[in-house]
Amino acid sequence: MTIKEAQDELIEDFELFDDWESKYEYIIDLGKQFPPLEEQFKTEENIIKGCQSRVWLNAYMDGELLKFEADSDAIIVRGLVSMLVKVLSGHTPEEIASADLYFMERIGLHQHLAQTRSNGLASMLKQMRTYGIAYQAAE
Repeated sequence: MTIKEAQDELIEDFELFDDWESKYEYIIDLGKQFPPLEEQFKTEENIIKGCQSRVWLNAYMDGELLKFEADSDAIIVRGLVSMLVKVLSGHTPEEIASADLYFMERIGLHQHLAQTRSNGLASMLKQMRTYGIAYQAAE
């Protein structure tokens, strides 16, 4: 699945809900279904700076594809990071670094998240793009 297809799928999922209370519940459900990060990766080095909650992001290469695993101590943040992982994980570093991410705007996340959560989401995305750039430079 391409980055665009993954974003379009998320947008379609969110269109099934009429109000933001239902959309929040869906984000929480995504967080509950998201596989937890192994304890060995919950290190200070993997914590994303700029998030109010603790968020860990592990990145690794699988052949030519950059993959992400993540976790958070806040269930709604787990749901948010799960969406980013769904969209960006399993693509080349170049694709991740240059991806046009529009799903957050189309879903309306920035208008409906608290400023601190919105800033945290931006920090998560920035870290994932940074990994893309770093692995791209290493090739």
